[in-house]
Amino acid sequence: LEGFLCVIDDSASAASSMEVTDRIASLEQRVQMQEDEIQLLKSALADVVRRLNISEDAVCNSAYVSVHLSARPMIAALPLRSTVNNGTVLPKKGGTLPSPSGSKKDNNSPSVLLFLDEGYVKMYLKGRPITMYMPRDLVDTYCLEAKADLPPKKLKLDWVYGYRGRDCRSNLYLLPTGETVYFIASAVVLYNVDEQLQRHYTGHTDDIKCLTVHPDKITIATGQVAGTSSDGKQLAPHVRVWDSVSLNTLHILGTGFFDRALVCLSFSKSNGGSWLCVVDDSNDHILSVWDWQREERLAEVKCSNESVFAADFHPTDANIIVTCGKSHLYFWSLEKGSLVKKQGLFEKQEKPKFVLCVTFSENGDAITGDSSGNILVWGKGKIIKGLAIQGAHEASVFALCMLRNGTLVSGGKDRKLISWDENYQKIQTVPELYGPIRTVAEGRGETVLIGTTKNYVLQGSLDGDLFDCQGHTDELWGLTVHPLKHQFLTCGHDKHVCLWDSASHQPIWTKTLEDAAQSAGFHPSGATVAIGTQMGRWLVLDTESKDLVTVHTDGNEQLSVMRFSPDGNFLAIGSHDNYIYIYAVAENGKKYSRVGKCSGHSSFITHLDWSVDSQYLVSNSGDYEILYWIPSVCKQVVSVETTRDIEWATFTCILGFHVFGLWPDGSDGTDINAVCSSNAKKLLVTGDDFGKVHLFSFPCSQSRAPSHIYGGHSSYVTNVNFLNDDSQLISTGGKDMSVMQWRVKLKQSLAPCGGYVTMQDATIVDRSTKNESHVQSPARDD
Repeated sequence: LEGFLCVIDDSASAASSMEVTDRIASLEQRVQMQEDEIQLLKSALADVVRRLNISEDAVCNSAYVSVHLSARPMIAALPLRSTVNNGTVLPKKGGTLPSPSGSKKDNNSPSVLLFLDEGYVKMYLKGRPITMYMPRDLVDTYCLEAKADLPPKKLKLDWVYGYRGRDCRSNLYLLPTGETVYFIASAVVLYNVDEQLQRHYTGHTDDIKCLTVHPDKITIATGQVAGTSSDGKQLAPHVRVWDSVSLNTLHILGTGFFDRALVCLSFSKSNGGSWLCVVDDSNDHILSVWDWQREERLAEVKCSNESVFAADFHPTDANIIVTCGKSHLYFWSLEKGSLVKKQGLFEKQEKPKFVLCVTFSENGDAITGDSSGNILVWGKGKIIKGLAIQGAHEASVFALCMLRNGTLVSGGKDRKLISWDENYQKIQTVPELYGPIRTVAEGRGETVLIGTTKNYVLQGSLDGDLFDCQGHTDELWGLTVHPLKHQFLTCGHDKHVCLWDSASHQPIWTKTLEDAAQSAGFHPSGATVAIGTQMGRWLVLDTESKDLVTVHTDGNEQLSVMRFSPDGNFLAIGSHDNYIYIYAVAENGKKYSRVGKCSGHSSFITHLDWSVDSQYLVSNSGDYEILYWIPSVCKQVVSVETTRDIEWATFTCILGFHVFGLWPDGSDGTDINAVCSSNAKKLLVTGDDFGKVHLFSFPCSQSRAPSHIYGGHSSYVTNVNFLNDDSQLISTGGKDMSVMQWRVKLKQSLAPCGGYVTMQDATIVDRSTKNESHVQSPARDD
């Protein structure tokens, strides 16, 4: 493969003659005839490339050597058809996931003025002046027009924590490579459980809502919601068809045709997977059939005014599609470019409110599960007499899966997994402890894959499930990293607190609180961690045992920031009641006594930072104030000469001289939710309202500094933080409830040991010229 060079001419498809089209169609037919051989070859290739990645990682991580190996040609699977690269996505506002500010963005850029005589920079956000004093030693040399450098490092998406099971169905599959494929936010995860490795497809620009796998077990289709970019432009919902080995996008379907979102996808089975049926989330829930290789729509029809939960091709007849949803079960026939509807007749059966899922038996009978807990078997649009399992589950049947050995597996709202034999007699019932079962899929051998509404993914036999991964189930804001270990803690509005091991990617422990959690902070010793809630209550947990150490209450509004001083002797708590509460800390973070509260802000507290010597505190508020404090006596510092040369231990405040260059054009002050400098003070990272993570050089003290931009989240990014040794970055998404772990790597696109990038290509934005350069990355990374 090293001798091949693949050049893609995007203009060819638009100008092709009929002769060329016919030739391409003939070639595609020949490819389909060899699909079995292709599947085996590509599966083997995926395994080889993955193992190369492991060995090359080991070489790269063993030492930082100055000897650069000669460049090697990139190895990648040659696409079977014309491909479209993932492309770069501009920063955007999550389509269905609103900004926490809730305010309309204006187009006025933040104005920055320099006053050298007084030694400060003044920036205007939403018309409000913000004065930021520079250190005294920079006054004579600082130049506002100087061009900032790009950061010396880059980020690579290393691990995604979480799974979207709460409101999505049929989104869990096992590939021949041994990888489990599912999605969360705008990222598709390909997770090899045996080798504990993840790859990621990040071609989407907003929330993914549906996924299906082609009969060749290599090609995958995913559909997303509509969104809005940072400059107010609409991002259309669409389907992306992509290769699970190379992670290259093959086709993009339906841009400008679909409305709101895509809710159902399915490849045909009996004609080699040539067709793809799609249902969108418009008022009429349009059902359409596509020749996805030609990107042509074959037929479309209004499916239902009510919700549609599943759509699937008949396994032996590509002209038949079954859809189900609220108050309906339809059998569609594709006849001469039209879809003709035939309604399922329940006859003497009581018609359920919802038909929630559908699968097929080996002989082609359709099998449905409904909201009444019944499993019904259908032949030619009618219930087959004697094949109705009344009360199969105690509540709604959410998922059905027909295994290779003829066993039917059902999962329901009652949290039970039940297996049925070929005569639909119950074989076994497995109680499930991690939420109602949303999705069931066939695994390797005798195993099954289970996705739950509590965003858990389980894998194991019907005799006992093996826990694989978990995620949060409500809005996620709290994040803090362990000061000494490769661990981090997350907490959210689902009242769950989870301590994670960043190496094994598994939870060390979880704890459920009485209140929704908003913020968190580790004591410098790592022995305890403080959790702030939305109700003004905060508590301290023992890091090792997760036992409760103490509980306090300050006010009755949310506590947005929990920040210990570097020496561990104080805890500062920023509240939405405009106060900063100060506590003296003793006994390694296990004893607390209130010192007082800092009063002076005219809006809620958003961010806090301590000085290196633990003597000073700086705070930001919702109305863009920057105030300085002596926390030991809760007094405000107003002397400019005192505050300008303070050495700060961390930089998490979004306003200040060292970070003002991160603000983008057109910002109203709410676009940036979180900021964090690396421990070595070389990098600065931000999380914004458009689902993007930005990486800057630190200090970021030039207007409109350039950055690398990374996608993956689909909601506003609520928090970012480097691990204690700066080797990894952790980011959290708000409404998308995802946690993403990024590896901090050398800036070179090809490291000394060579390799490939799995994530979406980064966008480099130079805000001084408003120019963007797209750095294209191949399929794998070092």
